Amino acid sequence: MGSKNNGRTTLEVGVDGVAVITIINPPVNSLSPDVLYSLKESYDKALQRDDVKAIVVTGANGKFSGGFDITSFDGMQSGKVEQPKLGFVSVEIVSDTLEAAKKPSVAAIDGLALGGGLEVAMACHARISTPTAQLGLPELQLGVIPGFGGTQRLPRLVGLTKSLEMMLTSKPVKGEEALGLGLVNAVVSSHELIETARWWALDILARRKPWVATLYKTEKLEPLGEAREIFNFARAQARKRAPNLKHPLVCIDVIEEGIVAGPRAGLWKEAEAFQVLLKSDTCKSLVHIFFAMRGTSKVPGITDRGLMPRQVRKVAVLGGGLMGSGIATALILSNYTVILKEVNEKFLEAGIGRVKANLQSRVKKGKMSQEKFEKTISLLSGVLDYESFRDVDMVIEAVIENVSLKQQIFADLEKFCSPHCILASNTSTIDLSLIGERTKSQDRIVGAHFFSPAHVMPLLEIVRTKQTSPQIIVDMLDVGKKIKKTPIVVGNCTGFAVNRMFFPYTQLGLFLVERGTDVYRIDQVITKFGMPMGPFRLADLVGFGVAIASGMQFIENFPERTYKSMLVPLMQEDKRTGEATRKGFYSYNNNRKPSPDPELYKYIEKSRSISGVAVDPKFVKLSDKDIVEMIFFPVVNETCRVLAEGIAVKGADLDIASVMGMGFPPYRGGIMFWADSLGSNYIYCRLEEWTKMYGEFFKPCAFLAEMAAKGAPLSAPVEQAKSRL
Repeated sequence: MGSKNNGRTTLEVGVDGVAVITIINPPVNSLSPDVLYSLKESYDKALQRDDVKAIVVTGANGKFSGGFDITSFDGMQSGKVEQPKLGFVSVEIVSDTLEAAKKPSVAAIDGLALGGGLEVAMACHARISTPTAQLGLPELQLGVIPGFGGTQRLPRLVGLTKSLEMMLTSKPVKGEEALGLGLVNAVVSSHELIETARWWALDILARRKPWVATLYKTEKLEPLGEAREIFNFARAQARKRAPNLKHPLVCIDVIEEGIVAGPRAGLWKEAEAFQVLLKSDTCKSLVHIFFAMRGTSKVPGITDRGLMPRQVRKVAVLGGGLMGSGIATALILSNYTVILKEVNEKFLEAGIGRVKANLQSRVKKGKMSQEKFEKTISLLSGVLDYESFRDVDMVIEAVIENVSLKQQIFADLEKFCSPHCILASNTSTIDLSLIGERTKSQDRIVGAHFFSPAHVMPLLEIVRTKQTSPQIIVDMLDVGKKIKKTPIVVGNCTGFAVNRMFFPYTQLGLFLVERGTDVYRIDQVITKFGMPMGPFRLADLVGFGVAIASGMQFIENFPERTYKSMLVPLMQEDKRTGEATRKGFYSYNNNRKPSPDPELYKYIEKSRSISGVAVDPKFVKLSDKDIVEMIFFPVVNETCRVLAEGIAVKGADLDIASVMGMGFPPYRGGIMFWADSLGSNYIYCRLEEWTKMYGEFFKPCAFLAEMAAKGAPLSAPVEQAKSRL
């Protein structure tokens, strides 16, 4: 691994007797094993040389360090790369070489000091930062804990409460705030940074500034009794926030060890815990998601042709409903000029009102200043015709799902827009080739499928037809990134990737309910598994109208694997259509809080008799494991089809689709990664067994059958590009 990286440190000694050690490992100076060895070597040299009085540690190109190099995780997990011996980094390098040095050292922090980067900085005797530098310990996002002494040093600099918050939420702080917390000693502009750090180091040597070994600093720590209360409160919160995760609790234990048994004992406990967690399923899953997210923008045959994205400055959005206004909000938040078109004044006013309300809620939450609000909303203007479309670079159509209406719109767009303008549709159910049928512009028609609410949900499906040109896709990937979405490129089919993969999710819920499994228990089990909500609560949230409209698409296109239940139409007849009408599978009070509704059972009885299904005692007593498998294995099966048909480029993209589009738990690695942890053969056998007992909609697809026969994984491992923690 190391040789590929070529990470290193340099040592330069000035006439003032200060040695500047610079970490160099683009793009973010991550601490790969070779950088760490080199850091120790440079330190040892600086300590041996008589002309060196003090040391400054910094990072090249305006970045201190983004942390431990995650690409080395994989090698250590699989045993391909030898793991450094216990405590080699946290004790031997960071504590016994850097912190215990007989010459004072100062960290000069610009850009970012995250994870291992901040841990190295905390072992220096002082820290100087720029006002906007980001400092934090985000390791828990990857299923591990800080492993270079961070669990011991951060509490001693900022106190227990703040350090627990920083580690458990993985949120960084900026230089300005870090100064107030005591995490850094001074804040200066980046051009004064190295100079200030040099004289600060000399001031420590002359005892004009304190010489502090962070590990033994105690004045910020609460007394033992109070500390115990803080730990117990943190544990209760961690259990509540993520009941399936162990590593946040391990992190709290390790911090506590340092308080109770002393910081050296804490360091050893941290080193042991880090090694155990590194090999855990949670860590493997989260590291997989980390690389899979960065890999979605690599599309063979598209992004490897050397095409550059064209500049998109001005975007027109058609339709100011829930979707259109959300898309417009996302665009102006990222500084795009937006024209919102509606059919009449009343609708236009409502659309602009929605965008304003979206921004206003950010102001209320303190995420946006009033001044920024004014500036952002000024990027939006409303129109009722196509006159101003002549100079737009991209159009996103978000009108109601009606084929002839959309065909008319795209024919009009072709007349009014320039020939280089990107023509995108946010349709979720209509075939894109149909939409552009009456135009000669098929090569620049593309799907931009956002998820509701569009300014919040992080996924964007970029849908290509056989005719969409590579340039248009490269442009779309760039826009997706700029509006802070994770884009995945998918082919054109019913439901694209996310909606198609998760169509069986609700279907199988209905199948179980008609056979006697309790609705509320299903939702409970699925939530316990880690989904934000179960299939029935989700159906209530999106509303039965939407659910039935997309359901019809599947029944038409995939009749053989549709479970036909009358439960939803029966409820709809009685005006129970979900959360919006205050009654669906649950009933909702004024605060929209759901509670079970005993009236539901009469609808279930009725739909059972129509389906001709009787209650089966086996389904009444179904185990949690069986509920999870019966609901998710058909999802895995459909995901296999999406992959086998070439709708998705790679399995890892579908993992991201499941996590970001449907809220599948990231700590399970996404739908395909999770399936592979259980084994293709196991999933195939269960589906086969259910097909024989209950019908064709469980039938494993050819791809799943083939992989199971070979005992092969369903998804290839994700490519690990160089990155940071």
